[in-house]
Amino acid sequence: MSLTKAALHFAVPLPKLESFKRYLFIGPHPDDIEIGAGALAAKLAAAGKEVFFLICLDGRFGGGNRPDLSPDELAALRKAEARASAARLGAREPVFLDLCDGGFYEYDELERSVARAVGEIGPDVIFAPDPSVESECHKDHLNVGRAAKTVACFAPYGGIMDRYGAKAADVKALALYFTARPNRFVSTAGCFEKQLDAIFGCHESQFPEASSAASSLKLYLTLRAREHGLLCFSRSGEAYRVLDATRMHCLPEGE
Repeated sequence: MSLTKAALHFAVPLPKLESFKRYLFIGPHPDDIEIGAGALAAKLAAAGKEVFFLICLDGRFGGGNRPDLSPDELAALRKAEARASAARLGAREPVFLDLCDGGFYEYDELERSVARAVGEIGPDVIFAPDPSVESECHKDHLNVGRAAKTVACFAPYGGIMDRYGAKAADVKALALYFTARPNRFVSTAGCFEKQLDAIFGCHESQFPEASSAASSLKLYLTLRAREHGLLCFSRSGEAYRVLDATRMHCLPEGE
């Protein structure tokens, strides 16, 4: 660790994720929040925190397991699955932007829509997929992560948010899930089972019971939760790249 990085670490320590009141989890598609951060969402909700879900794309082209459904029918089904899943995790009724899956939207429209949702909800912390992962190829994940990072940085600035047609919001931290460079490991003991229940009990269009997709994902999530749990001295855990307002711009030492 460099001298400058060490000084930043001790002068401005990263915030504890569980210490806030109001949280917004942003997902590209129905099921992404649950896979990337579902156990922590359940933990926060169980602790009496205000937990909101924002789902940006409609998932209409993720129908490999339901070829009998048209894209419109699948989008409607996935929205219903997302509502049921959020309820099981203890989150509020999800907000849907209803943009077309597969990148068939204007990026500026996505960013403006995320900004407006952030202004209306007023979260302390925003969760979103990390758009900096080298192996991530899905355009929707990259776009949503990028939009969330931009809006998290600009949210406190009324003049900028006004240009989005949005209210300012006092966002204090950004937590990136699906990250390859975590700097925070959070215990999810007692809530990992809720995550599995939300995914496999609700998102059946994507993970039918006893399918290879469901079995593979369950194994992956179990191994990931155990590995991350060991790093925070817990039976299960989740990993995030956390940026506070100080680290969101001009400080490469935030890496």
